[in-house]
Amino acid sequence: AKRVMLPNSCYTNPFLFSFISAIIFLLTCNRKEGMNTHYRPSRDPIILLRQEMKLRGLSQKTVKSYLQYITACLAFARKNPKEIGGTDVRAYLENLADKQYSASTLNTAYSALLFYFQTILRRNFFVSIPRIKKPRTLPAVITKQEVRRMIEGIKNPKHQCVIQLLYGTGMRVGELVRLRMWDIDFERNLIGVVRGKGAKDRLVLLPKTLVPILRKQRQLKKNGDFLFTNTRGDRLTEATIQKIVFSAARNAGITKNVTPHTLRHSFATHLLEAGVDIRIIQELLGHAKLATTQIYTHVARNTLQHVQSPLDLV
Repeated sequence: AKRVMLPNSCYTNPFLFSFISAIIFLLTCNRKEGMNTHYRPSRDPIILLRQEMKLRGLSQKTVKSYLQYITACLAFARKNPKEIGGTDVRAYLENLADKQYSASTLNTAYSALLFYFQTILRRNFFVSIPRIKKPRTLPAVITKQEVRRMIEGIKNPKHQCVIQLLYGTGMRVGELVRLRMWDIDFERNLIGVVRGKGAKDRLVLLPKTLVPILRKQRQLKKNGDFLFTNTRGDRLTEATIQKIVFSAARNAGITKNVTPHTLRHSFATHLLEAGVDIRIIQELLGHAKLATTQIYTHVARNTLQHVQSPLDLV
């Protein structure tokens, strides 16, 4: 058999290397002795997985993430996918844990493999593999004064609008980059978030401060155009938005690690401090469970402001 040589760049990227290794393995597994001779690349469960995820409306980000971990697991196990068992999957997850991946990453890998083996291959060995317990962390927030400094320190109007919308609506960064002109309802001062997390639609507040700016954009763009685009007319990427937020925080003299999600956390926390009902905040954030929103009660200052220590009452 002819040895396949991979470019040097593949070896510096472990996920790219795993992906290519898995594809090469799948294409050659029929020729190896002892393998299932009825297995054909055209019936590769990976292809079935991609089709299934599309039918279920999973986001491109989720599809990409799932395929990344599945192909890496196949390369790690070095077996026909139909022959991989719970021991192999557990060994792969333990390997990720040994490399100090976060609990969030490990659980994403777990979900990807669960979907692949249980949904596509109808295997039931996952009952013996526990999920990683994610440590509970409080959301990072910034103050209203810091938000104001971020906004006022930006000279680029588009970048300023990015910060204002992230903080003023609580949208996720992925929802912001997919926002189109027709999603903005000027009559009701609302913005429609289409296919947010979990493929769910919801409505968020349109800050009155932004109405004149967005009305002007409506005159310059077609109805179906993305709100935030580059000079070529392509929508801005999530990475670009993250850089805009990071730069604005640094220019404002904020030393905390501020991300688009920090602005979302701050949106929820400041609403809670203003006395807005937590169930309304849940709807605005698009949380499926109230318990997810309740985490903000631990960082909202006024929830503890009027509580006295028992010592002060003695």
